[in-house]
Amino acid sequence: MTQIFDIAIIGAGIAGASVAARLAGKHSVIVLEMEERPGYHSTGRSAAAFEPNYGPATIRALTRASRELFFDPPKGFSDAPLVLPRETVFVAPADQDEAFERLLAESQGLREIDPSEARRLHPKLRDGYAKRAVLDRGTADLDVDLIHRGFLRQIKDAGAQAICNAEVTGLKHGSHWTIATRAGTFHARTVVNASGAWASRISAHAGAAPIAIQPKRRSIAVVPAPDGEASDAWPLIGDVGETWYCKPQSGKLLVSPADAAPVDPHDAFADDMTLAEGIERFQEAMDIEVTRVEHTWGGLRSFAADGNPVCGYDAVAPRFFWLAGQGGYGIQTAPALSLLAAALIDGGGVPQSIADEGFDPAAVSPLRFG
Repeated sequence: MTQIFDIAIIGAGIAGASVAARLAGKHSVIVLEMEERPGYHSTGRSAAAFEPNYGPATIRALTRASRELFFDPPKGFSDAPLVLPRETVFVAPADQDEAFERLLAESQGLREIDPSEARRLHPKLRDGYAKRAVLDRGTADLDVDLIHRGFLRQIKDAGAQAICNAEVTGLKHGSHWTIATRAGTFHARTVVNASGAWASRISAHAGAAPIAIQPKRRSIAVVPAPDGEASDAWPLIGDVGETWYCKPQSGKLLVSPADAAPVDPHDAFADDMTLAEGIERFQEAMDIEVTRVEHTWGGLRSFAADGNPVCGYDAVAPRFFWLAGQGGYGIQTAPALSLLAAALIDGGGVPQSIADEGFDPAAVSPLRFG
């Protein structure tokens, strides 16, 4: 007899894993992942920071609503802390004053500081680079692997199935969804499209509304920290114009040009020329000479046209639910966005913890694209 699952979730990255964990306790759930292991693409390549003042208003609200799980996770979610507090300093050279004012106006809990204070917090900031600076003390490093594994553990504990090497090759709806994959054919009443950079391709298989989810490449270089410096105690630092940032990690420095080049979905890699340009901008701001790059990688950050996630039922395809377009904010918004998605899948409204942050559900609805 054919098994028909209540819900099939396409994608086992942070989006798919987190919503599956929310749903598996009360529904029969199967998670279909195209790679040999969950989190191979964007989730496993995140720079991993909790930045509640990063991104558009919708993202900031979802990030604030996600804070509790990171800082006070439920019992059994993880055997180790999910966060390591780390302050963030944003600096603005003279040509970024407008972006700086916008950041101050739109954010919560930021404190403008004198550039000399910014140099005290990060002693390698070049004197004269920053005209203005701001400090965010509510930020932290996120342990993406622990967070992702926590959701995957919840899926397993609830008895749900996760199938890897199950790239979707076809979707057809009759009395329910039939999902053809390279690992076999599966059946479900509801399909959740949590496939990240591949979300538009999955929606095309389903005959859903043509919502464009555009992958954009982000490149990272790992470089040595200066000898004799307590670099792990430094804040994350970057310019408000998002042309570079630097994050200490395990005695090294992660340096990024903050690139967002549109690309097709693929197994991403860093762009060497873009990285070189970003490292040059980093060295203009910081008194750190980069003589060696130890490692590079690239990741895909996927966006809808307006920069907000897409979370809700499709306007055309029946029982086809979008959970895509998280951009570069997928980790830090996953607890709240998965809670919202689970509520909407079950026909409910916005959970109170999310509504309390001033969240507007219309901002993420697939219906906003007409």
